[in-house]
Amino acid sequence: MTEAGSGISGAQLTAKQLRAEGIDCIFGIPAAPTSDILVAALREGIRVVGCRHEEQAGFMAQAYGYITKKPGVLVVGSGPGMTNAITSMHVAQESCWPLVTLGGSVNAVWRGLGGFQEADQVAAAKPVCKWAVQADSVPRIPEYVHLALGKALSGRPGAVYLDFPGQLIHDTIPEESVRLRAAQPEPRRPYPDPEAIRQIADMLATAQRPLVLIGKGAAWSDASQPLCRLVSLGLPFVASPLGRGTIPDDDPRCVGAARSSALKRADAILMIGGRFNWMFLASQGYFAVGGVGGPDVRIAQIDVEPEEMYSGVTVDIGVTADAAVATDALCDTLSGRSLRSAATGWLEELRAEVIRNQASLKEQMDSDSTPINHFRLWRDVRDSLDRDATVVVDGETNLGVGRMVMPSYYPRHRLNPGTTSCIGVGVPFAVAAKIARPDKQVVAVLGDYAFGTSFTEIETAARNGVNVVFVVNNNSGIGGHHSQKTRFRPEDPMVYALLPARYEKMAEMVGGYGELVENPAQIKPALQRAFAAGTVAIINVMTDPLGTYRRHTVIVF
Repeated sequence: MTEAGSGISGAQLTAKQLRAEGIDCIFGIPAAPTSDILVAALREGIRVVGCRHEEQAGFMAQAYGYITKKPGVLVVGSGPGMTNAITSMHVAQESCWPLVTLGGSVNAVWRGLGGFQEADQVAAAKPVCKWAVQADSVPRIPEYVHLALGKALSGRPGAVYLDFPGQLIHDTIPEESVRLRAAQPEPRRPYPDPEAIRQIADMLATAQRPLVLIGKGAAWSDASQPLCRLVSLGLPFVASPLGRGTIPDDDPRCVGAARSSALKRADAILMIGGRFNWMFLASQGYFAVGGVGGPDVRIAQIDVEPEEMYSGVTVDIGVTADAAVATDALCDTLSGRSLRSAATGWLEELRAEVIRNQASLKEQMDSDSTPINHFRLWRDVRDSLDRDATVVVDGETNLGVGRMVMPSYYPRHRLNPGTTSCIGVGVPFAVAAKIARPDKQVVAVLGDYAFGTSFTEIETAARNGVNVVFVVNNNSGIGGHHSQKTRFRPEDPMVYALLPARYEKMAEMVGGYGELVENPAQIKPALQRAFAAGTVAIINVMTDPLGTYRRHTVIVF
């Protein structure tokens, strides 16, 4: 590390520019040649969270960025260190979460000669990033860092990769020649075309069965207030998994528990800040009797990215604009107008179905059976949390049941595998959420397979004083694994099964709190003890291996 008075190194320039842009926390693995960046960041007052694996560090960084609305920053070493982070970059890019990965690479003098951990890292990053580039000189490092942070955050957020040849990290320039880039004001949000907004208003006002769909882009743009204003006109809505909480789930217009009927029967659909992708079965003829984009349904979409208007549905009215700004304009345009659907009983029909569907779960949620019913576990988790708790969900069965039982009340307070359905994000997402919201409850409810993919980061949580409560929904397998014998030949070997491992003992290894739960009456007391422990906690709950959610048709993510 270059000492004061002998010039400024590339590592120091990187850290100073991050600090100048308001970055207060970064994640990574100490490794050559980027370790100096982590040390320099500490000297600049930036919190450095050292992790156990680059992929998990990348998941932490992107979740931290999504929650705080700053670019998440990941620092990795060369070769395998960088390629380990590609999955996390892919997840950030597809989920539209801001992530800047700073990677070190072989010194230029070794390029092409088989240098230590030599790899074409920029080429590896390009398919999963908005922008991937290699810095070319020490004086330009502040500019490159500034560009990387801006590109990750602007428009539709996503992943960016900035590569540093090893010599640029260690080389120095005279202190008087340093030119840091100042953090610039946030650009004005894109406003919608007034005529298009008028057309959407007409569509909603004249429809017999209108429906609003809310995606995580609305959560990102902090569109809660205008969206609440919009649905208060009497419009039912369904939120995507990561869009949930943008309007509280206990709003009387929320029909998420009747989403299948709402999507199939709506004659006018407005998507705000979301995608018509697999989550909404866009390519399966799911909307209305006339088929996708057919004569029985009109579709409008508001998105910051115009290419989203071309998907598995035919969009009749497409508006490129910020979700919050456009929804506010739509509310103004609808002000004073009555909706035709107010007289059709559409909202009342959907709400009646919501009540019926929720009631159908009561028997399972109240079950005292052992092994513990998955719905009973989720009911007790739900009833043990503060309203503003951050809930992280991971694992196949877990996601399906949690979607039906666990409500959300605030935007960006529910985290799950998202667009890529990447199982294994739960532990790092929860660690990042607690770092971002240290004074609020953070609980991660994870399947045993999902927990097992990343449980080494429990040590990261303990070492950094991150007091997350991890609840392992332990059905000793992948998904509802014993149902494998009904899906394949009964004589086939069980490839989905895992050991009923004692995961709670991992907490003991790092000085945390662990508890095994085998009886449903123990769930709530165990959670109370875990939150009171003041340390990282693991509650290992032995649940039904059959995966009881199979009785319901669900969209698990």
